[in-house]
Amino acid sequence: MTDVRYLTLEELEAGLAHVATSPKDNGQLKLIVRRPANGEREVLQEAELDSVFGLVGDNWKTRGSPRTPDGLANPNSQVTIMNARVVAMFAREEHRWPLAGDQLYVDYDLSASNIPPGTQLAIGLAVVEVTAQPHTGCKKFAERFGVNAVEFMSLPEKKEMQLRGINTKVVQPGTIRVGDAVRKTGRSVGDTPAVGI
Repeated sequence: MTDVRYLTLEELEAGLAHVATSPKDNGQLKLIVRRPANGEREVLQEAELDSVFGLVGDNWKTRGSPRTPDGLANPNSQVTIMNARVVAMFAREEHRWPLAGDQLYVDYDLSASNIPPGTQLAIGLAVVEVTAQPHTGCKKFAERFGVNAVEFMSLPEKKEMQLRGINTKVVQPGTIRVGDAVRKTGRSVGDTPAVGI
């Protein structure tokens, strides 16, 4: 295994200019990753998003969540999405992108000002809705990309950019493919409250 050099806070700050120019609409799906079991990753060219199971074949439904009172899967974190420019900065090599643990990687501005909770995004034939459930860096993320990466995206002035990514739920099932456009389709009347904040 190749030794990985983690980026310094200065290097991360320098890379932020490229992230800040991510498309605010008419983005693109760059990578689909299915997690059939804990620690396993499958890179796909095509997948199905389902309103009950999330990304079909992913372990979201069976894995459950420590953030729900009953331990069952959190409906507000059905499909996680990360900005491809951010993961490229952290991972440095594309084969390491799946280590972030998200399912979809998009060239798209995921900031709270661009897509607040309730925003619906069309990806291929599917539509997902941004939820208010925060998506934060964990111990595994720090191990894979460095403590600086977690510290950087947790800085108060960076939180609005949602560098770690967003949580979504599927509101229209459908097929998605790498290369599909990502675009806003509107807002729901109200977003489901976050669980366990």
